[in-house]
Amino acid sequence: FEQDKEITGSQKQQLAKLIEEALKAAFPDVSDVQPLVAICNDPRHGDYQCNNAMSLWNKIKGKGTQFKGPQPVGKAIIENIPASEMIESSSIAGPGFVNIVLARQWIAKSLQKMLIDGIATWAPKLPVKRAVVDFSSPNIAKEMHVGHLRSTIIGDTLARMLEFSNVDVLRRNHVGDWGTQFGMLIESLFEEFPNWEAGSAPAIGDLEEFYKASKKRFDADADFKERAQKAVVSLQGGDEKYRMAWSQICEISRNEFQKVYGRLGVHLEEKGESFYNPFIPNVLELLNEKGLIQESEGARVIFIEGKKIPLIVVKRDGGYNYASTDLAALWYRLNEEKADWIIYVTDVGQREHFEMFFAAAKRAGWLPLNENDYPKTSHVGFGLVLGEDGKRFRTRSTDVVKLVDLLDEAKNRCKSALEERGKAKEWTAEELEQTAEAVGYGAVKYADLKNNRLTNYTFNFDQMLNDKGNTAVYLLYAHARICSIIRKSGKDIEELKKVIISSILRPTIELFFIMKSIHGRVGVVGRQPMARWNSFQPFALVAYVARTLQRCQRACRILQNKCIFGESDTGAALSEESAQLSLWASQESLK
Repeated sequence: FEQDKEITGSQKQQLAKLIEEALKAAFPDVSDVQPLVAICNDPRHGDYQCNNAMSLWNKIKGKGTQFKGPQPVGKAIIENIPASEMIESSSIAGPGFVNIVLARQWIAKSLQKMLIDGIATWAPKLPVKRAVVDFSSPNIAKEMHVGHLRSTIIGDTLARMLEFSNVDVLRRNHVGDWGTQFGMLIESLFEEFPNWEAGSAPAIGDLEEFYKASKKRFDADADFKERAQKAVVSLQGGDEKYRMAWSQICEISRNEFQKVYGRLGVHLEEKGESFYNPFIPNVLELLNEKGLIQESEGARVIFIEGKKIPLIVVKRDGGYNYASTDLAALWYRLNEEKADWIIYVTDVGQREHFEMFFAAAKRAGWLPLNENDYPKTSHVGFGLVLGEDGKRFRTRSTDVVKLVDLLDEAKNRCKSALEERGKAKEWTAEELEQTAEAVGYGAVKYADLKNNRLTNYTFNFDQMLNDKGNTAVYLLYAHARICSIIRKSGKDIEELKKVIISSILRPTIELFFIMKSIHGRVGVVGRQPMARWNSFQPFALVAYVARTLQRCQRACRILQNKCIFGESDTGAALSEESAQLSLWASQESLK
């Protein structure tokens, strides 16, 4: 959006600023008091609640204060809130809880500003300028499988949420493109495809089988194993022929990965293990100079307090591993890319590795000891994708499901359903294909995101492609319906944006609460910016969008091609209000 448009921050952030001023004015001698603002659980009491009174009372009682309890403390907060068009009224409840009702006129103006200037002006303000989101990260020479689904979808969603919050996001694909396995792959390539330099290398489908065959031979044939190990030395030594073979294998895999990313609408920048490998020796020397690295049973390790085993950074044979690569990558991201926040999206099984890796970085002084200070690192773990038998999702032959096949199956099922409804006769072949892709791929993404990331979930095509309930198909239908209402309203949408205040000040009860919901909870991250972010739960945002659209569906009923709200009066205002509500909900769901 245009740079001259003010970013106001979330509703909660704006209110917190007012409370912060009140706390400073009422209690100038009390330091380190942060405004505790939360949404009221019961909307009858207000929209927001300030919960500072009890904790403040505990700090000042017995120290000669004029206050006699938490309720007078709450009253003092109210009396010192700066005058603001944002607040309609405030009151005390219980032991000093300050309930705040937002002004309808302010909500109206704020909604109008959003419609005119764009929803990005409501983006929450985070104390982060640049973040790295490390996600997807498949291995070269292997197909992306269903195990990569959650990392790719969750990582992309977190990156989008950060980007919406005006953070500079570096989307990193830390692919497995380096290591001893490339010695056996390259040696097999030379033997089985003697004309590989002319472009006769195997396609990725063959390359995975090629990998399995190479590994089997590596384990069984001592001579081949020795040649493969020498090939690794040649590769890592920079031999041009070996580098070319390695590059070709990587490129074959990379092209296949892009087919998945293209279907999911995901973009990443690849910086794999090979990129960070040259930095490892210097990074390990820095750690050694700090006295962190010790010898243990032939390996070089970092001992971590509270862990029974150390973090191995150099193996017994002198080779590097995941920990050494991750430490080099973190050093690079902190010192070269100047990231404030590095987020790693992997399965929960890697939790201990990241705990130890982060602890080592803190010992080195790279990261602050306080979890709330920056720069910081976070591991976002997720559960498994299960089959209907409750076990890890696999094909009938027990192979791991290839991700591109799974996505295409979703699209094909969707296309068949559309054809059964006669859409092939109404639409062009291109329109049918585009719709099947949008709904099919969207259904797979939504089925993942609507679940708590920490839990396992069962992959079921029939459920995710259902047009009823909390599914992508239903929400896409709701969005299409909203767009149809806008289109058929006969109203000039740009003009509606300019006159929206008058309509908001006389809405039905249902319409007003929907408007307040849209304003107060847009981009759920804005409700409690860092608290919400630290939980890394996109399903909360997804659930909010679903509820908003469902509420809009209930409030705006279609009768003879005319839109009405609940039990509202009839008249010309109805179609205008219908178009306006649809416009707000459309802005919300599209974002």
